[in-house]
Amino acid sequence: LAPCAHSKDCMLLHQRPPSCQGWHILLNIFPFTPIEDKMWKWRRLMRLSNRSLMAFLFFFSMSTTCLYFIYVAPGIVNTYYFMVQAQGIMLRDNVRTIGHMIRLYTNKNSTLNGTDYPDGNNSSEYIAQPTTYLPENFTYAQNLPCPERLPSMKGQMEVNMTEVPVEETELKLKHLDIQFGGHWKPKDCKPRWKVAILIPFRNRREHLPILFQHLAPMLQRQRLQFAFYVIEQTGTQPFNRAMLFNVGFKEAMKDLDWDCVVFHDVDHIPENDRNYYGCGQMPRHFAAKLDKYMYILPYNEFFGGVSGLTVEQFLKINGFPNAFWGWGGEDDDLWNRVHYAGFNVTRPEGDIGKYKSIPHHHRGEVQFLGRYKLLRYSKERQHLDGLNNLQYSPEISLSSLYKNITVNLNPELAPIAEY
Repeated sequence: LAPCAHSKDCMLLHQRPPSCQGWHILLNIFPFTPIEDKMWKWRRLMRLSNRSLMAFLFFFSMSTTCLYFIYVAPGIVNTYYFMVQAQGIMLRDNVRTIGHMIRLYTNKNSTLNGTDYPDGNNSSEYIAQPTTYLPENFTYAQNLPCPERLPSMKGQMEVNMTEVPVEETELKLKHLDIQFGGHWKPKDCKPRWKVAILIPFRNRREHLPILFQHLAPMLQRQRLQFAFYVIEQTGTQPFNRAMLFNVGFKEAMKDLDWDCVVFHDVDHIPENDRNYYGCGQMPRHFAAKLDKYMYILPYNEFFGGVSGLTVEQFLKINGFPNAFWGWGGEDDDLWNRVHYAGFNVTRPEGDIGKYKSIPHHHRGEVQFLGRYKLLRYSKERQHLDGLNNLQYSPEISLSSLYKNITVNLNPELAPIAEY
């Protein structure tokens, strides 16, 4: 027993000495029972299992953290970057406005170049130009086009983003006389534009009523003929906003000879009913000022949220790209397509283009990490990927406020040739 100083402890606890010389002598004196032998093996197995469990938890937590930073953190960083950028732009504009006011004050008794502005310009970046809307007693004519600046368009709207059931919204909007399926047409004048409103959708059921209760009355006040199309993606593939817009466009054109198409995110609520949802000679970016970006355009090429194109314009640019799986990048690609086709983008003046964004998370939707590579080849891909290579099998259903188009999307539905 001398070579093993802790053998007595081992004997008392009926455990095998881990590194003792002559431990077999102890077993002859105090032999293990079969139960004790199993218990000793079980304890040893448990020690190994605990180590394995700790190692598994460590690697799982590390991999989860890495995935978070890959897919989620970039979006959060972008949002905060936009907020900081917006603060800087606001500070710069405030300084420039103060300087402009000082110049106006020092030159208030004199005019140069026959204008009221010291720099000889007849317009100002800081002073809103007057906009004339028709008077309240304006008389409509059924045989004439509806005006674009109607007395019913009051400007600033009250926005209520309280979640309500769809049934309650349908009952609330019943007096608007919207046809089953979401179609409406003015009766007191000829609509200047026939507008298809396309809304891409997945897992946002509570957002639809909020959008409809603001947007439907606004479009009626603007005397636009319109219909709502909700394009819903099913399946397990990442969300593809751009492909849903292409599907919605093709399905909408089967119903009516629309001449204007508005691509509208479900969580963007307009704040001003003078933001006219008709189209023009150039593509229109309606959502120029979003509250989550502190009402400042994040960057000049920003074309997301709510945009509108004529049918001819959308066909000319070959629609949206189909290759953007996950959120981010498809609106930048649309901006590129518009400019490659020779168009410019217009935006509402002043505060007319203000929107509120319904707070939400991307609910498992991943950020598309391959968007930067695709954007580098926008011009090469424009006529290969879009409306002309899209295949799909929709399921159609109607509700009182919209037509629902359900599709199960996957990359094989939009094959693209090498470029």
